Amino acid sequence: MIIKKFTAKTENEAIANAKKELGEGVVVMNVKDIKPKGLFAFLRPHTVEVTVALEEESEKYTAAVSAINNVIASSQPKETPVIAAPPEPAEENTRKESSAIEEKLDSLQSLLEQQLQKPDEEKEKEEKKEEKQEEPKEETEIDKFMKLLQDTMLDNEVDEKYAKEIIEEIGQINKPNMPFDYALANIYQKMILKFGKPDCITPAENGIKIVFFIGPTGVGKTTTIAKLASIFRVDQKKKVALLTADTYRIAAAEQLRIYANILEVPFRIIYTVEEVGKAMEDFKDYDYILVDTAGHSHQNTTQKESMGNFIHSVDGKVDREVYLVLSATTKYRDLISIADSYKEIADYKLIFTKLDETTTLGNLLNLKLYTGASLSYVTYGQNVPDDIEEFNPQSTVKKLLGGKN
Repeated sequence: MIIKKFTAKTENEAIANAKKELGEGVVVMNVKDIKPKGLFAFLRPHTVEVTVALEEESEKYTAAVSAINNVIASSQPKETPVIAAPPEPAEENTRKESSAIEEKLDSLQSLLEQQLQKPDEEKEKEEKKEEKQEEPKEETEIDKFMKLLQDTMLDNEVDEKYAKEIIEEIGQINKPNMPFDYALANIYQKMILKFGKPDCITPAENGIKIVFFIGPTGVGKTTTIAKLASIFRVDQKKKVALLTADTYRIAAAEQLRIYANILEVPFRIIYTVEEVGKAMEDFKDYDYILVDTAGHSHQNTTQKESMGNFIHSVDGKVDREVYLVLSATTKYRDLISIADSYKEIADYKLIFTKLDETTTLGNLLNLKLYTGASLSYVTYGQNVPDDIEEFNPQSTVKKLLGGKN
């Protein structure tokens, strides 16, 4: 007995292929629809698998039947009848036995298919079991509330990394039945601590303090310097001198000169490191020297070196501070690039301008956490000496969490 499988697009085609190869005497034992598997299964057509049998010479009949009986007997319950080989393959008996063989073969085929499919079925059960185990636990009300706070921070352009860290830190102390206001108070305090206290300009303990303002062109350095000079001169009655090392933009130097004339404070353009030393000597009895600098390209090594020389020329001689002035409207990716570039020159504190031109304040927290630098002042308009104040972490966190002004 020859048993063989043929696969084709249709059952008739598979049977035709079997008859073509084995002859017209083939007996169809089983027909199975084969569904395509794999990533692109939907692109492949279904096929049909047909199992056929062909009787060989009569002397091989007994051996074939005996082999089939042995397989079935070992695979099925003991009460399953086993066919016996007839002593004489008479025509009528042969038909009956042939029918019995087909029935047994069909049973055997099904049994074999079940055995073959069993590993796949067990694998599917394991996969389903794992999926069930990996199913997230049901969200509690406090979980939903924390998710809402995180989404609010993301809407305010807090970087996803920092928003997630804050929520996870609070989640470690939250309890399922924790009141919303308690959770909100925790996250509010956590964010205020991350911002830290504002670190603003104060007089030197002894002698003069020189303050350098650095940052890209167009962020409002010159106007910010004028506002601070006005506060020191008019409100605090301090002695102030204004310098500019921005020799690239004539308009910026003239703007600072006008402010100096209005405030009745000295103004000077410096071109060399020696002129910085001369200014310190001339204004040694003053409280503050505020120095404007030129914005530079991140790639301009010469400008960065020149600015660094100006700043570090006063090291060890007087009390010195550096403030990086940035616009709150700048994209976070660009802010990172700017912050990295100026970090090569000197350590700095942060001033953010143009808060009136944006509705999201996430970049203030982003850059604070990215650089570790302290925030000092924020500006929100062009009015001098108004539209500037010390950074307020409480009001900023309130806005980041969805509060109103």
